[in-house]
Amino acid sequence: MSTETAYSAQRLRRARYAVAAVFCVHGAVTGSFATRMPWIQDHAGVSAGQLGLALAFPAIGASLAMPLAGTISHRFGARTALRGLLALWTLALALPALAPNVYALSATLFVFGATAGMSDVAMNALGVEVENRLDRSIMSGLHGMWSAGALVGSAAGTLAAHLGSDARIHHFAASAVLTALGLLACRGVLDLRSTPDEEPPPRFALPPRSAVVIGAIGFCGVFAEGASLDWSAVYLRDVLGTSAGLAAASTTVFALTMTVARLLGDRVVDRFGPVRTVRVGGALATAGGVLVVLAPHPVAAMAGFGCIGLGIAVVVPLAFAAAGRTGTNASQSIAGVATITYTSGLIAPSAIGGIADLTSLVVSFGLVTVLAFGLVLGAGVLRGSARGADPARSGVAAASPEMRA
Repeated sequence: MSTETAYSAQRLRRARYAVAAVFCVHGAVTGSFATRMPWIQDHAGVSAGQLGLALAFPAIGASLAMPLAGTISHRFGARTALRGLLALWTLALALPALAPNVYALSATLFVFGATAGMSDVAMNALGVEVENRLDRSIMSGLHGMWSAGALVGSAAGTLAAHLGSDARIHHFAASAVLTALGLLACRGVLDLRSTPDEEPPPRFALPPRSAVVIGAIGFCGVFAEGASLDWSAVYLRDVLGTSAGLAAASTTVFALTMTVARLLGDRVVDRFGPVRTVRVGGALATAGGVLVVLAPHPVAAMAGFGCIGLGIAVVVPLAFAAAGRTGTNASQSIAGVATITYTSGLIAPSAIGGIADLTSLVVSFGLVTVLAFGLVLGAGVLRGSARGADPARSGVAAASPEMRA
């Protein structure tokens, strides 16, 4: 191996660890927010239906802002863009707990969703780029780091809820720490820049049909994820009458099972393939949804949320992998799948709240169970995500002149 190639491999390993740290920070914001949802709901004085309506605004913000991530990266470079967008996301964590009513909560959640979506697209694009240059699967592990971050954030939130702390103080402190960690992590990511004659990406473009089909699978998985993250604590408190500390622990259980499954996911997918992995996972998530709906005791419900976490863990990483290897424009396919899947995650809490207001949270998680079964039926669309499908994208393309120190 030449000195240049060895240096390129070293750069890629550093970039992999750096982007993994970025995923971890991003997930910690989500975990910190999700565990304090009951406190935020009580502080703003909103019903389940009003909370569901407010939780539609992150989806609106993300849908409007996500297409801008590519334009920002094109103009400022991937590293600078990610640094700025991630900082906006970590700082936005402090906003929702300040809201005194449903209107202010909706406004802050709009900003929360917009910054979440843009930073999410930027970090996933860099993750896929590193995976393609390494020529081996890393996306499940990266999303495992996101789940690890969500676990750490939710664990801290569980402790804060158990101690009865003010979420405004908790989220302000978490925001400051995560912003500093995010800026530090971004120093090591690939500094990809567009060539002077390269056309900027369109601000909005319809995703190719292949991305829409793959995105439908991602939609089912991310809907179950978003619903479980944002509503598991409320479900245990309102449906099963648990304490705030135990209710928040359900979110931690969900995050823990997703973390373990994603960190082991690359090995599982390499051995059994993406289709079989998602089908078995979908069946497990469906069983978990049934257990949540029928749970007579908090422990059973927590076990159900754990099964959902295990079952849907690798769906999103495999959706990105499939998008990167289909269609004529990989970047457009990835962006299309990202928009569909993550908009699903932001829509899910709103939909769960709306259904709960009309019926009950039990019925809401009946819908989650149905969508989880959709993974069993639709897993075949990921058949094209097997690695090696596109030799032109493999090997040490890592020495590309786009990558600068």
